[in-house]
Amino acid sequence: MNTTQFIKLLQQEGYPDPVEVKQVPNGSLDEHTHPFAVKALVIDGSIDITIQGNRKTYSIGDVFELRFEELHSESYGPTGVIYLASRNR
Repeated sequence: MNTTQFIKLLQQEGYPDPVEVKQVPNGSLDEHTHPFAVKALVIDGSIDITIQGNRKTYSIGDVFELRFEELHSESYGPTGVIYLASRNR
């Protein structure tokens, strides 16, 4: 998916405009939750997200979603990751 398609999808689903998020190479975040739902488009690098022991890698053009307060951990590829993220309550 490209940025234009992603923004259109967000609008259709009632999400606000996204913000750009950058994470450092080979960084990680332990298990945590967010008080909002997230829909994001990877625009550079890669991110691994683990939910209930299931790890999935997202790369350029991939969209990932997290439900409201969904417990997850994150790790970032060797070049880090940049993604466009939108939050919805």
